[in-house]
Amino acid sequence: MFSIFAAVAPVFALIVVGHVVRKALVDVPEFWGGADRLAYWVLLPALLFNKIATMTVSADFIGPYAAVVSSGFLAAFAFAMVASWALGFAGPVASSVVQGASRHNTFIALAVTERLFGAAGQAAAYLASSLLIPVTNIAVVVAIVVLHQTATGAASITRAVLRDIVRNPLLIAVALGAVFNIAGAGHTPVVYEATDLLGRAALPVVLLSIGASIRFEGLRAALAPLAVATIGKMVVFPIVILAAAIAAGLSLVPASVAMIYGACATATSSYALARQMGGDAPLAATIVTMQTLACFVTIPIAVLAARWVFG
Repeated sequence: MFSIFAAVAPVFALIVVGHVVRKALVDVPEFWGGADRLAYWVLLPALLFNKIATMTVSADFIGPYAAVVSSGFLAAFAFAMVASWALGFAGPVASSVVQGASRHNTFIALAVTERLFGAAGQAAAYLASSLLIPVTNIAVVVAIVVLHQTATGAASITRAVLRDIVRNPLLIAVALGAVFNIAGAGHTPVVYEATDLLGRAALPVVLLSIGASIRFEGLRAALAPLAVATIGKMVVFPIVILAAAIAAGLSLVPASVAMIYGACATATSSYALARQMGGDAPLAATIVTMQTLACFVTIPIAVLAARWVFG
């Protein structure tokens, strides 16, 4: 347990540094907003494109792995939808709960995987990203529209959302990376080197920005929505992944990587999407904050569970 904590501690140390820097040195919303935009539109797409274009995975492995990671997402997504309906959450609350339960912070997962497994786990990590990013973005956006269907202008919101999906830089990066990979052009001169250099800056910048986005002021949010989102993301998601990994006969490293994706916090962009689409943005911010803090514990537990079962 200590060795796992020691491996993931630098990742969370950068998150803490980002929070301290924002509180003590650079409490300038424009700066952090610019850093977020740079990461979202340039650095992270470059990282995903570079790694997906050059990763080497067996074709026979893709199907079972897709089933494993997708089953965790679908279970958490369904749990949040059903629980929100059963507990009578209003549409804006329910949509933030669904985001909190089913989305994942790709970049915490990538950083932890690199620290724990190095090159051995990176192929599985970037494959998981390429599988989860499209299905998560599309399913969550559709769910938000459905949950808000009584709102005025739902049709126009839907058109705007579809437009955003088409131009989503992460989806574009995943698609282009897959095309280059299939074509065997992952190491195209200049393109490979440029995206490699940009990608190296992605994780440190994102981790600092995650820390800067943490807000403790809203932690008195309604307990039931926060509990449903956290149970869905940090209990249902990884447990279903564990069961699916056993059924698929995965080995230790890919199973552990899948568990990291299951046990990590929801995406920090949940707050922005909630605000854009009429969700409960303060609740989304609270869920992001609580889960980011909690995954320092849940990720090591998930890795230990994988080692106990597969190791």
